[in-house]
Amino acid sequence: MAKVKVYYTKDITPENLVCIYDALGVELPGKVGIKISTGEAGNHNYLKPELIKDLVTKLQGVIVECNVAYAGGRDQTERHLETAREHGFLDIAEVDIMDAHGEIEIPVENHKWLPIDIVGEHIDNYDSFLNLAHFKGHEMAGFGGVIKNQSIGFASASGKAYIHSLGATRSPEEMMSGIMADVEGSLAAKQDGFLECMAETAKAVSDYVNGKADDGQPRMLYINVLNNLSRDCDCAAEPEAPCMADMGIMASADPVALDQAALDMVKNSTDPGRDSFMERVTGQNGEHILEYAEQIGFGSRDYELINLD
Repeated sequence: MAKVKVYYTKDITPENLVCIYDALGVELPGKVGIKISTGEAGNHNYLKPELIKDLVTKLQGVIVECNVAYAGGRDQTERHLETAREHGFLDIAEVDIMDAHGEIEIPVENHKWLPIDIVGEHIDNYDSFLNLAHFKGHEMAGFGGVIKNQSIGFASASGKAYIHSLGATRSPEEMMSGIMADVEGSLAAKQDGFLECMAETAKAVSDYVNGKADDGQPRMLYINVLNNLSRDCDCAAEPEAPCMADMGIMASADPVALDQAALDMVKNSTDPGRDSFMERVTGQNGEHILEYAEQIGFGSRDYELINLD
């Protein structure tokens, strides 16, 4: 079986972001949602509007987000839009908070954990999506790339609580107070369960969006930008400073291969901050999300890196 193609370019520029999208050789049809993280108020590591503007304009895309499940600058639609405005995103495109007017349930096929995923109802307003992720560390997931951006990122606030609690609650308040699912075994078992929930729901989003196509062409494409490589996520209001130098941009039609390639690039780096970043990943058994995502047929970890430089 042929290896999955993952494209790479070292220099992180608006021009190269467009170039690597073009290298995928797929034109996303219709109305395109561009899923990014607009960054928590106080955070400075998110993908900057000036970096993504040319690609957003090329696709005539709408920046899409969902409200978060914790108190902060993005937990309510009005505050979320104001944070997006402060960070400059409304200067380059329309921003749509997909759960602003409600949520819908979509099926999780052959699930181990969650029978449904709860996503912003505006998902149905789009014909296709570009998952444009800032690759970085994450306090709970170990790392965040396109899989997390598609799982937690597409989930409504209650959907986020549902995933984080392994299906125990849809209430953000209950989730934040520490109510978890009754999972047999250790805290490590619960951590792996959380990672598996993310993989399952990310695949559910892909199945739902691609399931609307009748021409066999993908309706979702994936890009990871490896810059501002902090141990903390863009959801942190006061993240740790980046611990590694910028590494480049990667793109693929396969989210599992793409996240694996990005993580491998960090693992194989000689950057002095590599050990600090990987400590966050291994401390949460973060690579398990890729193992499980491949197991459930979401994608392949076997890839060929194609250097565009």
